[in-house]
Amino acid sequence: MSGGGPRYEPFEKKAVEPETFLLDVRKEKIDRVVEQRTRTFTVVLDRLEDSFNMAAVLRTCEAMGVQEVHVVVNPEAPFLPNSRVAQGCDKWLDVKLYKTFAECREHLKGRGFALYASAIREGSTSLYSLRFDSKLAIIFGNERYGVSEEVLAGVDGTFWIPMRGFSQSVNISAAASACISRAIAWREEHLGRVGDLTPEEAQALRERFYVLAVKQRKRIFKGKQP
Repeated sequence: MSGGGPRYEPFEKKAVEPETFLLDVRKEKIDRVVEQRTRTFTVVLDRLEDSFNMAAVLRTCEAMGVQEVHVVVNPEAPFLPNSRVAQGCDKWLDVKLYKTFAECREHLKGRGFALYASAIREGSTSLYSLRFDSKLAIIFGNERYGVSEEVLAGVDGTFWIPMRGFSQSVNISAAASACISRAIAWREEHLGRVGDLTPEEAQALRERFYVLAVKQRKRIFKGKQP
């Protein structure tokens, strides 16, 4: 017994559930977010070097319901998203880091994903011609050099963003925002929904978000930290 006398003992034996500390309106918000989460559309970042871009892409993914982000780390620039830009959004995401694209490709192909890289080259598909009704990962490359030759050799295809002005390129974070928004809008229009978690995945994510939503979680849930 940790103290306080026998009358506190019954409370110590009870498991503390995260939802106990959340208002109903907060739980309802979490439930809505989980309902709209997807794990069958994802983003891969290939060797980014700018911390603002890293954070901006994560924030777009979280805001649009993309649960997973896969990162091939640049050996010359550690993956450290700018906290002022990210605004804590990364805590809600599954960010998976890889030393090489080969490791990332093996993981995603093993789960049935098709891989398409953003690259302007002969035979590339317009973003507006892509379909988003099956497992798809879109890959964005380094700010200066684009995706690597290893990526281009290992993907199922490439795509480009049609542009109408004199500028024929945009910042990586802007490109990612445009593509993610297009994917989510396509799913809503053609499938009538964005979220695609299984009941088991949804429950696991809901429980995790309940814990993350408690401000004093580190002190309260010592054994339940996600």
